[in-house]
Amino acid sequence: MTTPSLSFPLDRTTTPVPDADREQILANPGFGKTFTDHMAVATWTADAGWHDDAVRPYGPFQLDPAAAVLHYGQEVFEGLKAFRHADGSVWSFRPEANAERMQRSARRLALPELPAEDFLESVRALVSADEVWVPAAGSGETSLYLRPFMFASEPFLGVRPAREVTYAVIASPAGAYFSGGLEPVTLWISTDYARAGAGGTGAAKCGGNYASSLAGQLEGIENGCDQAVFLDSETHEYIEELGGMNLFLVYRDGRLVTPELTGSILEGVTRSSILRLATELGLTPEERRIPIQEWKDAAESGELAEVFACGTAAVITPVGELRWNGGSVNHRTAATDDKVALSIRNQLLDIQYGRAEDPHGWMTRLV
Repeated sequence: MTTPSLSFPLDRTTTPVPDADREQILANPGFGKTFTDHMAVATWTADAGWHDDAVRPYGPFQLDPAAAVLHYGQEVFEGLKAFRHADGSVWSFRPEANAERMQRSARRLALPELPAEDFLESVRALVSADEVWVPAAGSGETSLYLRPFMFASEPFLGVRPAREVTYAVIASPAGAYFSGGLEPVTLWISTDYARAGAGGTGAAKCGGNYASSLAGQLEGIENGCDQAVFLDSETHEYIEELGGMNLFLVYRDGRLVTPELTGSILEGVTRSSILRLATELGLTPEERRIPIQEWKDAAESGELAEVFACGTAAVITPVGELRWNGGSVNHRTAATDDKVALSIRNQLLDIQYGRAEDPHGWMTRLV
């Protein structure tokens, strides 16, 4: 990694959240509800490149009503976490992978690519400024969730790449994604909606993909489900992903199967980490197109042992039931205990919180 060109100097707030209030928040942070005292920011312009970098007090952006992002949706974002270890140090899990994915997303949305070293410096500078917001080690499945994002801030009504772009990182203390404990979720097969299509932005982490998944998610909720499973937009035969998580199927013969990256599926950092861990756990990883009918049939026959979803926020979530218009299949049987999902989940968490060795060199110290 080369030396960053941006330094994100600190302009410390004069009105931080009082210690007592912050401690109360950290005792029960929820997820994505409250934000730290500062944010990292930088500006890009076509003539000057990246500049005006700083860590400054958290607060609203002054945005022109004609800002291109409001009209043409030119924006991308990332999500990663900072973890407190037992010795008080603070670490992040594979942040360089987030930096590289943000570059790919920016390229697809015709935004400027932030160098990976500047991405990492922005994260490090913000966490250093707001270290007191990182939950203590041993306080459960808690972390400081980091949200880097980039958007077209140029005031201009015209369909072309913006010539002014704003980059920022904000942070939010986070508890366990599922506050009531890890429970299997029920999924709905969305046949009327697609998350993304061939040649579209499905492989980029941009807000439009999440917005397009909401109608399918609402349909799932109306049918008593937690999330929706989206199929390919062309044939509606092959599994792609949930609105914000990748999927894995575990077969009784030891195969760990996930949909291959076709250009319309987001390449999750947790997903790629699971594929790396699979062989160490005696599993045979497969990346291929998976017909939704195969999922139904394998579940009915008992060939399918487990199904789970994965992502940065929830890490790994077991799937208990799959429903569709006219049918359903339940994965929760006496022979199902989610042992593979829970084993991988615990291994990832132990590495992230410094409770286990990090043989892959995935952890990066921030503070």
